[in-house]
Amino acid sequence: MSEKKGLFARLREGLQKTRDALTGRVDTLVKETRKIDEEFYEELEDILLLSDCGMKATMTIMDELRARVEAGKVKDAGEARNILKQIMVEQMDIPRPPLKWPMVMMVVGVNGVGKTTTIGKLALRFQSIGRRIILCAADTFRAAAAEQLTVWSQRARVPIVKHAEGADPAAVVFDGIKSAKSQGADLLIVDTAGRLHNKKNLMDELNKMRRVIDREWPEAEVRCMLVLDATTGQNGLAQARAFKEVCEVGGIILTKLDGTAKGGIALAIRQELEVPVWYIGVGEGIDDLQPFNAKEFVEALF
Repeated sequence: MSEKKGLFARLREGLQKTRDALTGRVDTLVKETRKIDEEFYEELEDILLLSDCGMKATMTIMDELRARVEAGKVKDAGEARNILKQIMVEQMDIPRPPLKWPMVMMVVGVNGVGKTTTIGKLALRFQSIGRRIILCAADTFRAAAAEQLTVWSQRARVPIVKHAEGADPAAVVFDGIKSAKSQGADLLIVDTAGRLHNKKNLMDELNKMRRVIDREWPEAEVRCMLVLDATTGQNGLAQARAFKEVCEVGGIILTKLDGTAKGGIALAIRQELEVPVWYIGVGEGIDDLQPFNAKEFVEALF
């Protein structure tokens, strides 16, 4: 089996719960529906909402589906299903800016979303394409955050820069940059605090880190990646809105998709936040963090 097939198989397996909830219900609806009428549309709308596609994405999809069905004089529900699939791909496919080196990746997200594990997996992913990585433990307020990141640095065999618990995060970033420059690293991945309940402090902290990066490594591309737990659904969306207020979120990493029937959250993120999903986590394994591809995601769902 080729690696491509292996990745798709893992994606398909990881999306099993969402597929059963979303496309399983769509397929049942298509089988039971003789004609495309208002009842068909209403049931389809409910299915999308129950899969956490969100109100905005659902309304956009339904409006587009109605328009295309009408324009093509489509009578068959099976054909409407294919149109739905195509619309979903189009909705999720936001072009991502190319990766530029050197880069500082600031990883944000509330505690418990799998941020530290995600950073470890990112380090392994970039290392596998020949990039030199350094990890930076700037979440200095959460007990054992640096220790957890150290475990991942050992697993990925990449250096880590850390200070004592309670240290100034910007000072850790300063040392991380110094280390990255002296070692000729391509990528510095910064673990940041996730205390959203104290937005003002978090904003000050992130801004201070950003000023240090801009001053000390002006040639580096800076990307702020937000880690969201797919199982939290609409609550995750609320977290994302809040983080967008405190930092310039350039991409989303959606974890734990294998643990939810509400993978439609990927559509909701695209519509409501207009931020691309960069990576998705579809399992516990090291290789289960995959680059997000809208076409493959929808294919695996259907």
